[in-house]
Amino acid sequence: MTIVSLAKADLAATGPDTSDQQWLDHVADDLSERGWLSLDLSSRLGEELLASLRREVDILEKTAALERAGVGRGTGFTRDRSVRRDRIAWMNGETPEQQQLFSALEEIRVGLNRRLYLGLQRFEAHYASYQPGDFYRRHLDSFRGRASRVVSLVLYLNEGWRPGDGGELQVFNRESPDEVCGRVAPESGRAVLFLSEEVPHEVLPAQRTRHSIACWFRQDVVPVPLTGV
Repeated sequence: MTIVSLAKADLAATGPDTSDQQWLDHVADDLSERGWLSLDLSSRLGEELLASLRREVDILEKTAALERAGVGRGTGFTRDRSVRRDRIAWMNGETPEQQQLFSALEEIRVGLNRRLYLGLQRFEAHYASYQPGDFYRRHLDSFRGRASRVVSLVLYLNEGWRPGDGGELQVFNRESPDEVCGRVAPESGRAVLFLSEEVPHEVLPAQRTRHSIACWFRQDVVPVPLTGV
């Protein structure tokens, strides 16, 4: 099992002098080969943007603008606290911080399409907040054959995260689903990219407030109602 907790362990932490094209080559190669990878996006996004996103989700939390998350879609949507306990707020790109983040996500979408021919048409994203004791049981982000969510990205916003704080993303081997192949600490600037239909994962119980942004790159064109994840 790989325990990913240091930026130097990340494939894509290749330094500010690496070209965008080379960086995207590495990301696409590792995603194709393993199905998932951990990224350190601090240098690409910048500490100022990460701090602004952190402030934005803090405000949403303090003003009770986050809603309890659920699982499933349409008539199958349900809020089951035995499965997940986080609260979310969908991002619409209207604030300067979100616009800047969306620009970076669009670069990844285009880059993956050019290298892996995934046919990604758009993406959707939301803030997620976990309070002490909150978790999200093992799951897949999309059902096979639905041609909706194809690639998932989770970006973390938490400063000073320590090993005892919990809340790691635990990743399972797509070839052997009972095997844990990675555990990623939700440290600020760290991200995880994985194939939505293939890689099982779970959020382990957090011991302090844990903020993140979840994003899905999709093949469908028309947005569906943003209810549940």
